[in-house]
Amino acid sequence: MAHDKLYDVFVIGGGINGCGIARDAVGRGYSVFLAEMNDLASGTSSWSSKLIHGGFRYLEYYEFRLVREALSEREVLLSNAPHIIWPLRFVLPHHKEMRPAWLLKLGLFLYDHIGTRKLLPGTKTVDLKTSPVGKPLKPLFSKGFEYSDCWVNDARLVVLNARDAADRGAEIHTRTEVVGAERKDGVWEVTIADRATGAREIIHARLIVNAGGPWVDRILSGVVGRNDAHNVRLVQGSHIVVPKLHNHDRAYIFQNGDGRIIFALPYEEDFTLIGTTDQDYDGDPKDVKITDSEIDYLCAAASEYFEKPVERSTIVWTYSGVRPLYDDGASAAQEATRDYVLKADPDEGAPLLNIFGGKITTYRKLAESMLELIEARLGKKSAPWTHRAALPGGDFPASDFEGEVARLHADYPFLEVKQARRYVRQYGTKARLLLGKASSMADLGEDFGYGLYTAEIDYLMAHEWAMEAADVLWRRTKRGLRLEPAQVAALEAYMAKKRAA
Repeated sequence: MAHDKLYDVFVIGGGINGCGIARDAVGRGYSVFLAEMNDLASGTSSWSSKLIHGGFRYLEYYEFRLVREALSEREVLLSNAPHIIWPLRFVLPHHKEMRPAWLLKLGLFLYDHIGTRKLLPGTKTVDLKTSPVGKPLKPLFSKGFEYSDCWVNDARLVVLNARDAADRGAEIHTRTEVVGAERKDGVWEVTIADRATGAREIIHARLIVNAGGPWVDRILSGVVGRNDAHNVRLVQGSHIVVPKLHNHDRAYIFQNGDGRIIFALPYEEDFTLIGTTDQDYDGDPKDVKITDSEIDYLCAAASEYFEKPVERSTIVWTYSGVRPLYDDGASAAQEATRDYVLKADPDEGAPLLNIFGGKITTYRKLAESMLELIEARLGKKSAPWTHRAALPGGDFPASDFEGEVARLHADYPFLEVKQARRYVRQYGTKARLLLGKASSMADLGEDFGYGLYTAEIDYLMAHEWAMEAADVLWRRTKRGLRLEPAQVAALEAYMAKKRAA
């Protein structure tokens, strides 16, 4: 079956880059079709360290342009999505056997000043012997530094970009695989397949953006027929989640003897997230999982600093992702550039633009760079616009999160404040769309566990492309950390019944 419409831009991939480009493009007046073979953010974009950050350690590799751009983006993204992004202070203990204190001070001075910083506080020195942030650490750490970055709910950032793109006219299709693409008469004929039914359809587009992430080279070879494609270096990064290791709201950044760093981050109120690793990966990205050596590495690295050792037996969850870094020939995985590279396919005719590398912090700038390439080929329609455009639910001041919680609670006084706060963290001002005319907890329907009510499931299925329990539990929310198997089964049964209705 052939689709009659000719789209300007066909985006392959529903991760942060694909959804960010779709949003920017449709907002400038281009017609957009996006196909994601699985769920939105089901690949690399949901397996990050959940940080909007400049990349302090990238200064050692002289990635000054990348760090400057990322630092400037922190506050842009914070202002546009204050519900899912918020400031986070990082504690860097000085380890006398690692980098000297003067080098850390110099790096942090650059970190404070080479990018735009108006909302976030700067660096300060911390006495770890007297400060509460030193209490969880071993006594040998007496001095440290504290600096600012931001936390992000990464999977929700992807979904909200997709939601905004759809609201502006883009077609977003999940569980839709691109199985072929051929140039004909100056346009692309893209064959897509519904992964549930197997039904195929042909979509016509003037230009393709290959935002396949770890699959970008496979798309070039398997879909487009470019058998010589080799542009990305797949690097595995894994994380572990353990019960909360401290009672304050700071994060830690630890230096390791191998020159790498790891983070220990407050996570979902009751947990600590520890990561990440860096090792080359040569398998299928969908099969990636944490290795025993990575678990040992993360436990040992954290235990080097925490007074209470982090043991394998305390781990409640792990996750792993594959970062599709541009292959710049770096000898070690941690040295490979995190910068993005955009390349046009050399063939004549309908354009094919490919994305290699990138990081979640700079996705919006990457999209703007990609739009410059699109404009050069399809003609300019309108100016860049995303710099000051709130994502859905983010239309309140970055400094007024608690005020938004209070306003939601005033509108729905039957909610516990904790539940109101979670709704604002997830949905911002869109929480009112979820809650609708509810006037009591009973109006929210069945509780599948830990405050995950039918009303929220219905909202996620209707507005955010959630189709299966995993979409809800591990990407739209993180309730999967808490629900028992029977509760998950009940949720899956409910969603299957609703899909069939």
